[in-house]
Amino acid sequence: MLAPMSSLFAELARQEAANARREVDTYVREIPEFAFLDINSRARAETLEYARWLRRRTVELAPDGASLTDDDLAHITSMGAARSDAGMSAASPRRILRVHTALMLRELNEAAETQRGGGIDELMRIMAWFTAQGERGIGAYRRGFLTVLRRRMPYVAQVALLTRALLCDDPAAAELARLVEMDLADHYAVTVVRVPAHPLDDRDLESETEALVKAHQVPVMWCPADDGGGELVALLPTTGDAARPPADPDEIPESAPALLHDLALAVGRPCAAGTAPAPRARLADALDRARRISRAAPLRRASAAVRPYTFADVFVELAVADVPSTDHWLRTLARHLEPGPDLLVTLDAYYGHDMNRGATAAALNVHPRTLDYRLRRVRELTGIDPGSTHGVRVLTAVAVRTLSGAWR
Repeated sequence: MLAPMSSLFAELARQEAANARREVDTYVREIPEFAFLDINSRARAETLEYARWLRRRTVELAPDGASLTDDDLAHITSMGAARSDAGMSAASPRRILRVHTALMLRELNEAAETQRGGGIDELMRIMAWFTAQGERGIGAYRRGFLTVLRRRMPYVAQVALLTRALLCDDPAAAELARLVEMDLADHYAVTVVRVPAHPLDDRDLESETEALVKAHQVPVMWCPADDGGGELVALLPTTGDAARPPADPDEIPESAPALLHDLALAVGRPCAAGTAPAPRARLADALDRARRISRAAPLRRASAAVRPYTFADVFVELAVADVPSTDHWLRTLARHLEPGPDLLVTLDAYYGHDMNRGATAAALNVHPRTLDYRLRRVRELTGIDPGSTHGVRVLTAVAVRTLSGAWR
């Protein structure tokens, strides 16, 4: 048996129509995708009726703390499906939720202010109901929206939505993961692969993303740039759990080299990759770090075993990029090396093989005496011995900054 309606709930019932109209008007004003309601009277009437129904059910159920019924949740699901079927974007549920929550809180506060003593007991009761049942309602709406979205959106686009949801810690990520049949991890290494523009290669890089997704089954999205290049962002599961960070803050997931190799082969361009691990709730910060690392890392072709660089690999170059005077000095040294054939590539290989002459010569496919000649030439042109401590400190940064394309 329903409890007698308190004055607070009675006030909410009296204001039902006005509050519903205000919600619809706010949608039109603040969410561009609802602009069609100004020219589609039928759609506006349906949206208004749904807003009234939701408030009516709140007033009916909240006084006794009763839960939304299966029929209620089915109705909410159908509304989510209808809006998805109308072509609203995947970002719209988040915007709608923000507006709806703000308006409901405003309505509750306005109703409470009309009551003697502020209606505190009733206000606390309805807030508790709104918190618990709101989560169920949001889930039902999202399920309806995403179920229809799955039918009208290509698989690779669905995976891109999941990637974006994870990067902004959107609760919709769990439902999106179920739709694309991927398990969520507690920790990821956000890996950004930078692909510069290339005037001789007009292949559609977005089309390559689908093959990567299907082959590696990880959240991936392609972010094109205006110049024809762009970035591939991949979320690679790492070790650790929700309560314990990864054992190595610069851990490179085992799956990374294979994914990067496949991408480099697919695009046919030199790539640079940066990676940064983080718990699932903090992937946005990891994305920023991985992006900065990728921009500091040298560009590599697939044949050069593309791998993601970590902060530890390029921390010097990241610091240099933030000090223009130092960066200018290193760039001047790089210009001194331009007359020598392949000197920067030689330095990169030399330091990449821990200054081992035999391994470096083999990697460059040259005779050790040719390598020795090139290193002497570096010393002649810069006045710095590549094998000295000073040489390691300075010339590694010169080589990496040049090969990253930072000075083009």
